[in-house]
Formats: sequence, C-alpha cells, structure tokens
Amino acid sequence: MSPVKRFPVTDPATREEALEAATLAVRRGELVVLPTDTVYGIGADAFDPAAVRRLLAAKGRGREMPPPVLIGAASTIEALAVRIPEWVRALTAEFWPGALTIVLHQQQSLQWDLGDTRGTVAVRMPDDEVALALLERTGPLAVSSANLTGHPAATDADAAEEMLGSEITVLLDGGPSAGAQPSTIISATDADAPRVLRLGALSLDQLNAVTVPLGVTLTAGDAVDEG
Repeated sequence: MSPVKRFPVTDPATREEALEAATLAVRRGELVVLPTDTVYGIGADAFDPAAVRRLLAAKGRGREMPPPVLIGAASTIEALAVRIPEWVRALTAEFWPGALTIVLHQQQSLQWDLGDTRGTVAVRMPDDEVALALLERTGPLAVSSANLTGHPAATDADAAEEMLGSEITVLLDGGPSAGAQPSTIISATDADAPRVLRLGALSLDQLNAVTVPLGVTLTAGDAVDEG
C-alpha cells in the first residue's frame, strides 16, 4: 500500500483538498482516519462490507465487535433504526451532535454487513466540523477509535498514524483531540430497560436530567467506566 496521505485540516483554506481526498478514499473502499469530538476514529463506508472487514482487521478485531456508525445529520437515524423510543429522541435532541452513542434495532432493509450486530446498530452524530463535513459527502461511516485493540485510543494524528498508518490511505490531522474520553454508549434495544454499556464523556447525571422527566432512569450497571 502507498504511504498514507496526511492532510492538516485546521486551516479552512486547505480543508477542501483534504475532504476531497478522504471522500475519494472512502468511495474506493479504503480506510481513513478522521478527528472527532472525542478521540480520533478510523472510518470506512458503512455500506461496503469489504471495507468494514478491513477496518476490523486493521484494529485486530473480529466480527463479534462491530463498529458504530457515524452520521452527519440527526434525522439520518430514522433511515438506519426502527422502534426508536421517545426518550432516545429527547437525548439526541439534547446531546447530538455530541459524545453519545445509542444502540438501536436496525432497519432490516439495510444492505450492509457491520459484523455480528444481532440486528442492532450503534449510531452517533459527532460534534466536529471536519467529521461532519466528511459525513455530509460520504454518508454514514463505520467508525471505531483509531487504535489497535487493547491500546489507548489515539488523541492526536501521530498516535493514529503510528498504530494504523500501514492500513489507511488518508489521515485528516485536526490537531489534538478536543476530548480524551470516548463517547458514552447506551442501549435502547429494550425500550423499557435501557442500559448504559460504557461510561464516557457524558455522565449518568447528564443523561438522567433528560430521561427521568420522561419516566426513564438510566443506571450504570455493568458498564465499563472509561473516565
């Protein structure tokens, strides 16, 4: 594979070239690294099964750990998921774009293969100008943290390139991550018994300030505490 093409994206004057290169790479089924509002992510076209397999292989993961999907507009959740509870809609209204990932039942008509999802999809809208601009061009991306499994998530482009440079085509360098914590993940596949799967940048208190007035209380349970 050719050496990774690294583009600084902090300067709006050079951002267009960077976004064009990343978009073309995604359309070719290649992997890209992009900044987000949490940590750097490695992304692939969510609707290209071969590209998603390459993403999992690059991280050293199997199909049992499918990647989340990033979207560029909150309304896109309607095309990807079904049976969305009202309390989820309230959370997305409050925290999207932002560091909240929600696991939902996926639309059965979707032509994709993210791995062993058991009919679910994890969705997030990131609060990052570059990520949103790329998603506007590419559509939904399968994105996981830009690191080898078992290693710390990359919080700058150097760390991402060191771990994944041989597997990616384009790296969008947005400088140090805005936040070192990954997103908080909740499962809404059982609307009456929501679960927090991972504590991250959003706390239980922040989530429950939105859901408790709607009759839903989130608890940490066996969640992994990332911060």
